[in-house]
Amino acid sequence: MQLKILSGGAAQSVVNGLAGEFRAATGYELDCTFSAVGAMKAKLLSGAAADLVILTQAVLAELAAGGQVLSASCADLGCVRTGVAVRAADPVPEIASADALRRALLAAEGIYFPDPQKATAGIHFAGVLDKLGIRSGVESRLRPYPNGNTAMRELAQAQGARLIGCTQVTEIKATPGVQLVGLLPREFELATVYSVGLCAKAANPDAARRFIDLLAGEASRALRTKAGFELETT
Repeated sequence: MQLKILSGGAAQSVVNGLAGEFRAATGYELDCTFSAVGAMKAKLLSGAAADLVILTQAVLAELAAGGQVLSASCADLGCVRTGVAVRAADPVPEIASADALRRALLAAEGIYFPDPQKATAGIHFAGVLDKLGIRSGVESRLRPYPNGNTAMRELAQAQGARLIGCTQVTEIKATPGVQLVGLLPREFELATVYSVGLCAKAANPDAARRFIDLLAGEASRALRTKAGFELETT
């Protein structure tokens, strides 16, 4: 038995971390596809089979309004911020201000980030480059990948000096070989709430509801926090 999940990359480490527990409790294996939020939305709208989706709160609301997701089933997982990364052994650049971030990016030989058309953090980072006025100056050194997890994995394995990356904190923390330098400066801050919802055409709605309860409930709170989700205190 399989539970089909389409998810943004920000939730990958948490979903994978719950797979064993859910299998032991229900007998269901998780059949997951992780990628950029925009790509997962398009996949669902094109007719891909899915029991539940994990996307940004805003995109999930759109899908609920369109009838693809059951609104009453939606639950928030927490807020994920966007940060800057370097390889684990590399010196940590100063990024706390716009000027410092500009200098770090201009000095980089390679800049790793997710899809600037479909990924939440990638779209935002492309805008940051524009606001800093340096996109044309770093264009040849940009290294976009389909999602943040892939971008960070490629950063970890890359050769060369002064490499830097930008994606959501959960994707940075989940990748061996990279380290979180810090969050984007306050004026460029991106804090995104992620939510999970039951698909209207779910083949396994009861199992999907059980996983939603596990993923968004108290049982996974510590795991989500460790992964980089910011949760409201109760």
